Amino acid sequence: MEGKRSRGSSQPRPRELLRKIKEFTRALVEDLTNGRPPQILIDRFRNYCSDSSANCYCSSDLPKGKEALTLRKESHVHRIDVLLRVLVIVQQLLQENRHGSKRDIYYMHPSVFSDQSVVDRAINDICILLQCSRHNLNVVSVGKGLVMGWLRFAEAGNISDCINRPNTAYPVPVHVEEVKDIVSVAQYIIIVEKESVFQRLANDQFCNTNHCIVITGRGYPDISTRRFLGLLVDTLNLPVYCLVDCDPYGFDILSTYRFGSLQMAYDAKFLRVPEIIWLGAFPLDAEKYHLPQQCLLPLTAEDKRKTEAMLQRCYLEREVPHWRLELQLMLKSVVKFELEALSAHALSFLSTEYIPSKIQGGISHCQWELWDKQCSTNTKLTLMLNANMECEKCRLKVYEVLISVHGAYSIDIDAEQGTVNVSGKVNPKIILQLLGGIHAKIKSVKFDAEEPSMAGGYPPHPPPPLPPYGMGPYPYPYPTGGPYDYPMMMPPPPSSSVAAESQRPPTLLLGAPPQNSGAAAPQPESSETSAPQTANVGKGAVTPSDKVSKSGGSKQCSIMRWARKGFR
Repeated sequence: MEGKRSRGSSQPRPRELLRKIKEFTRALVEDLTNGRPPQILIDRFRNYCSDSSANCYCSSDLPKGKEALTLRKESHVHRIDVLLRVLVIVQQLLQENRHGSKRDIYYMHPSVFSDQSVVDRAINDICILLQCSRHNLNVVSVGKGLVMGWLRFAEAGNISDCINRPNTAYPVPVHVEEVKDIVSVAQYIIIVEKESVFQRLANDQFCNTNHCIVITGRGYPDISTRRFLGLLVDTLNLPVYCLVDCDPYGFDILSTYRFGSLQMAYDAKFLRVPEIIWLGAFPLDAEKYHLPQQCLLPLTAEDKRKTEAMLQRCYLEREVPHWRLELQLMLKSVVKFELEALSAHALSFLSTEYIPSKIQGGISHCQWELWDKQCSTNTKLTLMLNANMECEKCRLKVYEVLISVHGAYSIDIDAEQGTVNVSGKVNPKIILQLLGGIHAKIKSVKFDAEEPSMAGGYPPHPPPPLPPYGMGPYPYPYPTGGPYDYPMMMPPPPSSSVAAESQRPPTLLLGAPPQNSGAAAPQPESSETSAPQTANVGKGAVTPSDKVSKSGGSKQCSIMRWARKGFR
C-alpha cells in the first residue's frame, strides 16, 4: 500500500477518454436495440475494512468486486439517469477543453440531481468506468488549501514565489498537473489541520527560523491539496510531518492524508501520501505539557462512536499499530483537546516550543515507525542522560534497568560524558520508555551494527512480540534458561561494593543517601562471590555524590528520585 506513486504516467489523455465514452454509450445503445436490458458493471474499491486480523487485501489497489446497475431496479434507474446526464456534461468539457466544478454540474439539472452527493457519486462512478482520476475529466473542486514557506513554483505561467515572503499564505494550485519548476531550500514539510494554526505559525514568523514548507487543507483536505502535497514529496524527497488536533476528527484527517478516503478509494494510489509522520498532538501531551484542566474537553457520544469505528480499520493494525494505540489511549482517557490549547502557556508556545521539540528533540513519536521496522536488526544506541552520572547508585540503577531489556547484550556507561551506549537487538522506543524522555535523549541510533559472535553469549533467537505502548509490563525480563544449546547472557554478578550496597535497607538505595555522604562504601568481610564486572559502569567513581542543600539536609540526586517513582 505504501509503494512508490507513479503520478501521471498512466493518466489518459482527453482524446482517449472521449473514445471510451463513445464505446460505452455505443454498447448501451446496442443492448437496447437488440432488446437486451443494459447492464453497467462498476468496480468497487476500498482502502480499509474491519478485519481485525489484518489478513485482508485492502492494501492492494485492485478492485474488491463489482456492482451491477440494471433497469430492473427502480433505484438503479435513477442512478443510471444521473450517470448519463453527468457523462454528457463531462464529454462537453473534454471536447471544449474547459473546466467545471462539481457545483456547476449540479446546477445544470438541480431538479434531477436533488443533492450534491448524487453528483459526486456519479462522478466517482464515471472515473471508475473510464479508469481515470477526477481532474482528467476536467472536473475540479474549488481549491481551499494554503501553502507558505521556502518554496517557489510555476502554474500555467504564473510564478508563486513563497521564498521571498516565506510567512505569506499562497493558495494551493488547483491544476496541479500544470505545476512546474519547483524550487525549494526547505528541510521538511509540515501539514497543519486548521487554518487557525496555519495563521498562528504565520504570525509567529515560524518559517523565518525554520526552513520548511507549511501546508493546510483547512480541515478535510480537498483533492488539489492532496495532489500538490504528493507532488512536493515526490519532487523534493523531504520528510513530511502532520499536526492535527487530539480528537477523532483530527485523527481522521491525518488518516485521509496518509491512506486516502473511502469515497475515493479507486484513486487512493494517486492521492495518499504514505511518507507522512504523525507529529502530534498525542493524548499524553496534555500531561506532558501540563495543559490546564479547562482546556481538556470530554469526548461526546458521537466522538466515542467515531473513535471505536476508526479502531476497526485494518490499515491501523497492519501498517501503523502505534497510531491505533494512541487512539485507544484517547478513548480510554475520555478527553480531547485542540492544538490551540497549547497557547495556555504562551501565545507562541506552539511555534517556539512544541513543534521544534517534536522535530528536533532526542525522541518523538515520529521516529517510532522506523524503529518498529528496524528493531529486529542489530542496533547501537547512544543515550544522553539528563542526570548526574558521577553518582554510583545512579549508574548502577541505570545499568540494572537496561541490562534487563530483552536483546541488550552490551551496556557501556560513560560517567564523564553523561552517555550510555546500548548494543543489541533492541527497540529504541522501549529504552526511552524505561528511562523516560525527560531523563534521557537519543543522541544517535545505528542499525545493522556488528553482531556479536556466539562466544559472547548473546542468544540470536527473535524477540517476542512487543506489548502495546503503555499497555504492558516493562522492562522485559531476560530469559534465564530454556531449551537452548548455547550459553545464555545473564547480568554480571555484582562486585564487592555493589554487593554491599544491595545489603543495605531499600530506603538507602531509593531514598535518602547515608548521612556520611563522603564516607567510602563499606567492604564485605568476604569477596568469594564477587566476579569481574563485564559492563563499564564508570571509572574512578566515588560513592554517592548526592548534593547537600544549604540547610544541611541531604538532597536526592535526580535519577534516584526518579527511580523511587518507578522509572516513569
